[in-house]
Amino acid sequence: MPEVSVKEAERFMVESLVAAGAPLSEAKAHADLLLHADIVGHFSHGMNRLEFYINNIKLGVCKPNAMPVVLKETVATAWVDGCDGLGATVGNFCMDLAIKKAKECGVGWVAVKRCNHYGMAGYWTLKAEKEGLIGMSFTNSSPVMVPTRAKQSANGTNPISMAAPAMGGDSIVVDMATTTAAMGKVEVQIRKGEPIPEGWALGPDGKTTTDPEVAFDTARLLPLGGFEKTSGYKGFCLSTMVEIFCSGLSGSRSTHNIPPWSHNQTDAPNLGQCFVAVDPGCFAPGFEQRVAECLQHWRNLEPVDPSLPVLAPGDKERNNAKITVARGTIIYPQSQVESYQRMAARIGVRPLEIVNMQCSK
Repeated sequence: MPEVSVKEAERFMVESLVAAGAPLSEAKAHADLLLHADIVGHFSHGMNRLEFYINNIKLGVCKPNAMPVVLKETVATAWVDGCDGLGATVGNFCMDLAIKKAKECGVGWVAVKRCNHYGMAGYWTLKAEKEGLIGMSFTNSSPVMVPTRAKQSANGTNPISMAAPAMGGDSIVVDMATTTAAMGKVEVQIRKGEPIPEGWALGPDGKTTTDPEVAFDTARLLPLGGFEKTSGYKGFCLSTMVEIFCSGLSGSRSTHNIPPWSHNQTDAPNLGQCFVAVDPGCFAPGFEQRVAECLQHWRNLEPVDPSLPVLAPGDKERNNAKITVARGTIIYPQSQVESYQRMAARIGVRPLEIVNMQCSK
């Protein structure tokens, strides 16, 4: 598979977003969001998403020059209009505002309407963690989850993320969809030409499918936990919680009213998002030490397989980032690179430069 230097991947994403009409500052911010996902190994939310954003800008769904506006606020809360801006533009504005409020009064809770896709939820919670705060972030999305006992999709992947600092520069980072997998991971399997695992999605006949093309077209992901007998209703309930935090507080569209997931949509999605920062210093002393003790306890548990140590939330991504940074390159599926070489020609930017080819395993 093609190997691309980290700097080259960043260059290509920035230039592509600028070519589509984004200001350089916002293109850089959005490229950083996508690059983070690729570096930590979540390719579903990295460059894989670039063409989607480019198309949204070209079709007028996303307004790359728009800046968010505060509609109402208190010392601890804010209601914001994202004005259909880029995901990184809105995310940075809202999490920075939540961080500012948390530093001033202990907590900042920001709900925002008229949003576009904002990438990995964990990217935003890490912004707060780096400031010594607990960060949380949520977003609703287009309807791709089939609620327990239902036939049709009505909820989104509706991710949940929380990040918190620990002693010695350590941290805990929870970042997960409330479906068994994000739709972007289905797309990655399509690009790889590989099946999806049993239990991710239903086909049009209501039975599980391992065909990623069928899963993408049908858009019926199972909730986290799968079917009712394996507690899938818990994933459904978590998704509904995110919905209330996002559309309920912000006044955005509820998931069942959001346009279907598409690379050619012309209707702005009006997603709802939520950004939270909490100062642990307002509570019991020793927060970072207690978090560190929990992390080490989990990591030191005896594993079932000695070759697979127990990981704390965030360890896998941290390990992936170390490997990627040390190597200096990101390995992409061949079909993804080919797709972006065609896009480069279409929008008039220099194509991706490949530095090496890895053998597929």
